[in-house]
Amino acid sequence: MRTPILSPIRRVRPASVRPLAHKPGDNLHGAALMTLCMVAFGLNDTVMKFVVQDMPLYQAITLRGLFAMAFIAALAPRMGGLSLRIPARARRPMLWRLVGEIASTILFLNALQNMAMGDVSAIMQALPLAVMVSASLFFGETLGWRRIGAVIVGFLGVLLILRPGGNVFGLWAVVALAAMAMIVLRDMATRGFGQEISSATIAFYAATGVTATGLAVSLAQGWVMPSGAQMLLLALGSVFLTVGYVSAVASMRVGEISYVAPFRYTSLLVAIAMGLIVFGEWPDLWTWAGSALVVAAGIYTILREARLGRVR
Repeated sequence: MRTPILSPIRRVRPASVRPLAHKPGDNLHGAALMTLCMVAFGLNDTVMKFVVQDMPLYQAITLRGLFAMAFIAALAPRMGGLSLRIPARARRPMLWRLVGEIASTILFLNALQNMAMGDVSAIMQALPLAVMVSASLFFGETLGWRRIGAVIVGFLGVLLILRPGGNVFGLWAVVALAAMAMIVLRDMATRGFGQEISSATIAFYAATGVTATGLAVSLAQGWVMPSGAQMLLLALGSVFLTVGYVSAVASMRVGEISYVAPFRYTSLLVAIAMGLIVFGEWPDLWTWAGSALVVAAGIYTILREARLGRVR
């Protein structure tokens, strides 16, 4: 009788955290979605920073959220439909994503209200590095030295903008960093969703959670009578927010996180441009130099991925 040979025990990653199979072009598709997301969120941030000069912050969050919920519901049929019933497998990722979404929104908008747009956005540029490390830890994605190098170069550009030891680092900078951590939580949770739940459903729950939180806090903060111009601006902001919500979800479901993440640097350029055009915040030489490094890192990543795609 032959003695069975025992094979060594192998640790197998749970299906929910295994690296996803990617098709050619997925990384560039994800990068395009992330760029669209950052532009949309940057324009929304500009609207919110302008409106909250004369309106309580949480009232603005509530009104903007109501518009966004209506827009997402209207777009849902084109995005896989909208279902308020969450499948059992998606409930835990949804819970964690809502925590990250609500906390990051509240923290970020408070920081934005008290800091220059360019400064807040520059602090948030540490996000791609944090997302890449998290993707490596939780989803087993391989970080090649070129990808890491591109993100580090972009991050060095951010350090040029901030110049550690300057006036930017204070209480509200810490609040912005906390918002960044919550965005990492949100994006990692998004990766845990399967095809059983649509992007429209995820985005609708995000808008609902933020709106409900804004309403609850606004009852204590108080309301003012909004003008017609403010309502139009909030409606416009909600259009940008809707595009940002949808593209944020989609970008985390297409391609490799470690490739898509560096394109968050686009938000820095949008913030600098909007700060200059709308609020007269003229960047100094160090800000321009740092921004040049950020752009160079992003362009390098795009060109390298395109070349690798041709080789494959």
